[in-house]
Amino acid sequence: MTSTDTLSDPETTRSLWIGTYAGGDGAGVHPLSMDRRLGAPYPDALNASFGTYSSRFDLHYLVDEQDEGALGVHRRTASDWVRLAHVPVDGGAPCHVAMDRTQSCVATANYTSGSVSLFRLDPASGLPIGRPAVHANSGSGPNAERQQSPHAHWVGFGLDNRFLYVADLGTDEVLAFAVDVERGTIGTSRTAFRAAPGSGPRHLLFHARHPQSAYLACELDSTLAALDVQGSDLKFRTSVSTLPVGWRGANIVAHIDANSAGDRLYVSNRGHDSIAVFALNDGGDPTLLQHVASGGASPRAFMLLEEERRMIVVHERDQRVTMLDILPDGTLAPTDFAVHVPGAAYAFVA
Repeated sequence: MTSTDTLSDPETTRSLWIGTYAGGDGAGVHPLSMDRRLGAPYPDALNASFGTYSSRFDLHYLVDEQDEGALGVHRRTASDWVRLAHVPVDGGAPCHVAMDRTQSCVATANYTSGSVSLFRLDPASGLPIGRPAVHANSGSGPNAERQQSPHAHWVGFGLDNRFLYVADLGTDEVLAFAVDVERGTIGTSRTAFRAAPGSGPRHLLFHARHPQSAYLACELDSTLAALDVQGSDLKFRTSVSTLPVGWRGANIVAHIDANSAGDRLYVSNRGHDSIAVFALNDGGDPTLLQHVASGGASPRAFMLLEEERRMIVVHERDQRVTMLDILPDGTLAPTDFAVHVPGAAYAFVA
C-alpha cells in the first residue's frame, strides 16, 4: 500500500491517517488526502482509537480498543506499514496511550477495566518488554448509567516526568502514581484531584508554557477546569462551561488540546457538535472566545496542524472527518472539507 497524500507541501512525506473502530465497519487506518481521497486501509491496526509517536524509535503506538485490549507497535516505511508488536495490555478497552518525556515507557488507560498499564520499552528497539505493570482502580460515581464502575479514560505523564496521571470518568477523580520510567515501575495510587460528583473527568492537559497549571475536560457536565499543580496534587482554581450560555440540549465533552504557544485551548462538544475555543492568559486562566460548528455529529477527536493552520476533526456518530481553518488569532473557521470514513475515531500524522 502506498499513500499518495501530503498535508500541504509537495516536498513533505507527512500524511494524514484516520484510525477506525471495527464495530463501525472500520478496516484499519486509512490515509486521507487533502483532495478528499480515502486510501486503502492498513489492516493490522484495528480499533486504533488513539495513539502516540516516538521520535526516538520512529514508532507509532496505537491502541487496539477491544474487550481484550492490546497495544500495537507500528513503523511506517516509505512504501508501507509494518507491525512490529501487538501485546496485551491486561485490561479492557484501552482508549488512550501516552509516552513519558524520555520515551522510555508507554502507558495505556483501559476504559472498561478501569485500569492503567505501564510498559517499559527496550532501549534499543522501542518494543515493550514483558507484561505491563497494571493498577486497577475501584469505586463509582452518582451517574448510574455511566459511573457504575471505574473508567480510566486518559493517561499521561507530568511535565517533570515524576508522576503518571489517570483521569477516571467513573469515579470522578484524577489519580497520580509515582513512576520510575527507567525501571518501568509504578507506585501506589493517590487521588491527585477529586472532581465534582457526576462530572466525569475525561481528558487532562499539561502545557510547558503553563507548568503550574493543568486543564481537565469533564465529559458529563461539559466543563473545563483549570487546576494548580502542587507536587503530585492538582488543586481546583476555576471552572468554565464548554457550552454557550443558555444551551439546554444534551451534550458530552470529548477532546482537549492547546496550541504550541499555549495561548489558545480547544475542547470538543458532542451534542452541541462544536469546538469551544478558549484564550489562556499569562497566568493560565481560560476565557471563552468562540464556538464553531465542527461540521459533523459527535466530534470525538481532533488534531491541530499548526504549520498548515488547520484542525482535523473526527466525528464518531456520522463517521465524518472535517477540517477547520485556524485563523491568525487562533479562532476557527469552517471549511467545506468533509469525508466519510467508516468507523472514524482518531486522526494522526505519519
